[in-house]
Amino acid sequence: MSTTASTIDQLMKPVGACLSPEVAQRIIELRTDAKLQSRVDELADKANLGSLNEADHAEYEKYVSFASFVTLLQIKAKNVLVQQSGSH
Repeated sequence: MSTTASTIDQLMKPVGACLSPEVAQRIIELRTDAKLQSRVDELADKANLGSLNEADHAEYEKYVSFASFVTLLQIKAKNVLVQQSGSH
């Protein structure tokens, strides 16, 4: 495991300890609304074309960072549910 992955795992471990099965399931089911997803898709298309201006780039970076964080939470939530189901 890389140092970064190990550090992230250490940071996320206490989060997993706080999750009930119900909260874990709700985190797994998190989705963005259609309007925001449309904006993110628009920015992604511009990024792929290399046509983001400075403001769009900053906005897109925020979305990407947040999406990465939510993905980590969802992975941890799935692990919590797997561990819970394995202990029953």
